Amino acid sequence: MRDLLPWREPVPQGATTDARGRFGAYGGRYAPESLVEACREVDEAFREAWADPGFRGLLARLLAVHAGRPTPLTPARRLSEALGVELYLKREDLTHTGSHKINNVLGQALLATRMGRRRLIAETGAGQHGVATATAAALLGLRATVFMGERDIERQALNVFRMRMLGAEVVPVTSGSRTLKDATSEAMRHWVGATGDSHYCIGSVVGPDPYPWMVREFQRVIGDEARAQCAAELPAGVPDHVVACVGGGSNAAGTFAGFSGTSARLVGVEADGGAGASHGRLGVLHGCRSLFLQDGDGQIVEPHSIAAGLDYPGVGPEHAHLRDLGRARYVTVTDDEAVAAAVRLARTEGILPALESAHALAWVIRAAADGELAPGSTVLMTLSGRGDKDVSTLKELL
Repeated sequence: MRDLLPWREPVPQGATTDARGRFGAYGGRYAPESLVEACREVDEAFREAWADPGFRGLLARLLAVHAGRPTPLTPARRLSEALGVELYLKREDLTHTGSHKINNVLGQALLATRMGRRRLIAETGAGQHGVATATAAALLGLRATVFMGERDIERQALNVFRMRMLGAEVVPVTSGSRTLKDATSEAMRHWVGATGDSHYCIGSVVGPDPYPWMVREFQRVIGDEARAQCAAELPAGVPDHVVACVGGGSNAAGTFAGFSGTSARLVGVEADGGAGASHGRLGVLHGCRSLFLQDGDGQIVEPHSIAAGLDYPGVGPEHAHLRDLGRARYVTVTDDEAVAAAVRLARTEGILPALESAHALAWVIRAAADGELAPGSTVLMTLSGRGDKDVSTLKELL
């Protein structure tokens, strides 16, 4: 499939794509012709909305009074003492619906309403994006259809119930590995026949242009808030390290955006079985050119992670570009390390993290023990979601 993105003006504030929607060698709009016009409409509508103070003001108000922003910066005092570093948690788990997903979804739901769309289509793995989509749809009087792999439906039953309670239709996906990759494929296929009345609310910094940078812009509220909080809290004003888990990579992209112009070292932590930035090769999937796990014939390799939100075979194009530039480093963590980190945070700080976020914490714990983090160094970690959804998984393992 060829890249059907036409030449156009550069993207708005803070974006690092070029005029063709690319982050260096990555990105673009590799879409079937039936979706090219829909992507163009989303592109134009978002540019117009993002330049409109009225739209930005309404979104900011909803993020404050409905989602509960700003989220606090919490010092992990007991864990910091044990590790010998100063660890601060950006608490996205405290937002309404329990994760960072609500930031992006409220923005896209407002955009859909502005475009005259009456239904949101979404994919979900861990279920948090699906819950956020169902929540925003209920708030704004929209319908919601959420595609979710059968395997994820089984391990995230609580979030499936929450989506249905909020009025969303949850469509089981039975193809492939029955996880996030397949849910994304089915959602995009469904959108082909529904572009007239539906907006595809992609949950991460993946997909055809403009989604990777649009989702990043909706999520940069995390990094912008954290940057201001660090400036007020830390003697140096900037942490030594900024750490976030990476599946597709939206919470990390939003966090990194706030620190891209600082001296902070950026670290993205992937699941060992789904490490697109760490082990992927150049390819095209779900509308964009990025790094994906592939076999010798270029076929996508099925990923694996105990964290459903990291069970994705690739990474967003901006992360691939940041890796190439050397601006961000990408590392991997095993399932066992993530589970151990979740338990440790619960028992030292009284915070049960999502297994996705536990991957980021596991790297911090390992790096502190190995001396990779200098004693006394400051670490900001985005805790992207709470662990309620993973209790049944943890119960089976512990």
